[in-house]
Amino acid sequence: MDKSLIISAAQRVIKIQASSVADLGAFINDDFAHAVSSIAAAKGRLVLSGIGKSAIVAQKIAATLNSTGTPSIFMHAADAIHGDLGMIQKEDVVMVISKSGDSPEIKVLLPLIKGFGNLLIGMAGNVESYLAQQCDILINTTVLQEACPNNLAPTSSTTAQMVMGDALAVCLMELRGFNSSDFARFHPGGSLGKKLYIRVSDILSKKNAPAVSRNMDVREVIIHITQNRLGAVAVADENGEIGGIITDGDIRRMLEKYDHFITLKAADIMGCSPKLIEADALAAEALQLMRQYNINHLLVTEKGVYSGIVHIQDLIREGII
Repeated sequence: MDKSLIISAAQRVIKIQASSVADLGAFINDDFAHAVSSIAAAKGRLVLSGIGKSAIVAQKIAATLNSTGTPSIFMHAADAIHGDLGMIQKEDVVMVISKSGDSPEIKVLLPLIKGFGNLLIGMAGNVESYLAQQCDILINTTVLQEACPNNLAPTSSTTAQMVMGDALAVCLMELRGFNSSDFARFHPGGSLGKKLYIRVSDILSKKNAPAVSRNMDVREVIIHITQNRLGAVAVADENGEIGGIITDGDIRRMLEKYDHFITLKAADIMGCSPKLIEADALAAEALQLMRQYNINHLLVTEKGVYSGIVHIQDLIREGII
């Protein structure tokens, strides 16, 4: 199989799947809205179940819902009929996912769930199937064809299920007013979590707030910058009011501009419009400012008073980048 055939096959798969996803818009109807509102109103959890590839999709949807404020659990359809039905509680809503809607395990499972009296939502790719006929609410995920060349392997159908699950999750997020602060509570780990909850104050060393006065000699300024190893120093008065910043770059520009600089003061070479950030701002906001202005330092303030310097290396060490 040469490269051109590989590329052609891959593009065909993407085209078929994209078309299948686009067609889902026609299935966002009153039944879908009913499903969303019923899940949101439930006092219990959403129990998701399926068999085969649909079971894997159900697990992913459950994970997405849990991370976005909708308590959910996964129950494998085969295990359910061998004891796992005990995980379904009285106030839970149950969603069963199946392409055909006629799998043997699904046919055994559905009467048992209905016997419990729980609301049953079906997500099926066949509106004439057993699942479609038995569920209380049907979410249609019919696809015209699988991306598989034999039209057999679940490809477009599982993509459709995943996208519909994401649509459910996002609608529930908006219905609950689930915001970035809520999201951060459920994602404390990894770089994503750090971006959502670590603040500038968390990475700022209170002992490392280098500052010089406006009248300090340049020689002493250079010594301060060398000692703090931040590549910059704030120009501030004794009350913490910031007048400017001097960076390594300012020192280099001074050397280029002046033949004799020994009589210069900090005020003569400082940048008068330093970029500031409050200590309680998210560290991710500091990164955004650094990228926006192509700088490596920000002066940190607490209620307008100078508190220290945050360097891009601080963000790298903390895993924000």
